[in-house]
Amino acid sequence: MTRPNRRHLFQTLGSFALRAGAAACAATALQAAGGRTAEEIAADEDFWRDIRTAFTVDRNVLNFNNGSLCPAPRVVQEAMNRYWEITNMQPSFYADEVLGPQTEVVRRELARAFGCDPEELALTRNTSEAMHNVIFGIRLNRGDEVITTTQDYPSMITAFQQRERRDGIVLKQFAYPTPPPSEADLVERFRAAITPRTKVLLVSHLTFTTGQIFPVAAICKMAREKGIISIVDGAHGFAHFPFRGPDLDCDFYATSLHKWLLAPVGTGFLYVRRERIKEVWPLMGAPAALDNDIRKFESTGTIPLAMRDATTEALAFHEAIGPERKAARLRYLRRRWEHRLAQHPRIALRNNDDPAQSCAIAGVTVKGLDSGKLTDLLLARYRIHVRPRFVPGEYAFDCIRVTPNIYTSLTEVDRFCEAVERIASEKV
Repeated sequence: MTRPNRRHLFQTLGSFALRAGAAACAATALQAAGGRTAEEIAADEDFWRDIRTAFTVDRNVLNFNNGSLCPAPRVVQEAMNRYWEITNMQPSFYADEVLGPQTEVVRRELARAFGCDPEELALTRNTSEAMHNVIFGIRLNRGDEVITTTQDYPSMITAFQQRERRDGIVLKQFAYPTPPPSEADLVERFRAAITPRTKVLLVSHLTFTTGQIFPVAAICKMAREKGIISIVDGAHGFAHFPFRGPDLDCDFYATSLHKWLLAPVGTGFLYVRRERIKEVWPLMGAPAALDNDIRKFESTGTIPLAMRDATTEALAFHEAIGPERKAARLRYLRRRWEHRLAQHPRIALRNNDDPAQSCAIAGVTVKGLDSGKLTDLLLARYRIHVRPRFVPGEYAFDCIRVTPNIYTSLTEVDRFCEAVERIASEKV
């Protein structure tokens, strides 16, 4: 087989994207792929070396916390800067007459990628804003139950706890072993928690703790059969690995685009099943004319349109690489550090290697060492940035959450492994 010219991909992901657009981007990336499988490309360092050059990251600090925020590639930064310059040419004119209308293109492109009608997708600033529209907007009465896990995101738990105090609803959280024994076990734990008073199931597509992928489609199907609302926290789902929104069959899906889509910070979306739009009150006031319009969830006042409009470049970059190839690379990186660290007697992994249950994100524990202390040591000694996670109660554990990205080199993965091994071999 002829080895593809890796310069093709660099051109695709760099200035060529600006000149030729998303369609040519994707076509040239496919040419660079040379017809190989995603798994074959995942191990091709030539392919990924040029992708790394598309980023402007500070490599003096190894960012293994992409689960919080991912950097935008240069092509996205350039687009954002252009739109920002346009804004400041005459803000009141260009924001209203030029950049504002372009957000409808952003809506259409994201809806195409997610697999829904554009009239079911609201543009938001992040997952929390999107989710709070739903959490505070759905009708719930005193005694109505909401079911979720002990590893769902604190912002969503806090919001439902506020509704407990305000409206008298009941929030029920269940624990599970980490990693869980199977996907079926997670479905059954949801099923066992349901009572006649259950009105909502809140499920994370991936948990913020260890990146556990939940069997969302099976859980949402169960909810629909029982007449229960399904809300999916997809902060880490969209553009992380391939899936289509309709396959999940959920009522609501929220995500942050500044995570795995690599879009500017402060971008996200909310999917609302069309028949649910009218019954949900927006977080901020909107006119009655928008009662059945997805745009009522965008009534947040003035926003930085330069960030939002640059999202289409992030989507073009993502699709040029290819969702399957991207996911395969992310799993390849995770497995490289997991398989090495698993050999150390003091190190415990918190993930199942099953591709249906994990992708880029994983958790690791050094036995006998507080994960907050481990986080501090990695940064102070080795300039490696991770996040500690603490899960109390039944099945309690703590870990560091480890999330490299497509710009991460194998050398950097190995540096991380060496650092953790050295710390684990000390009496700290």
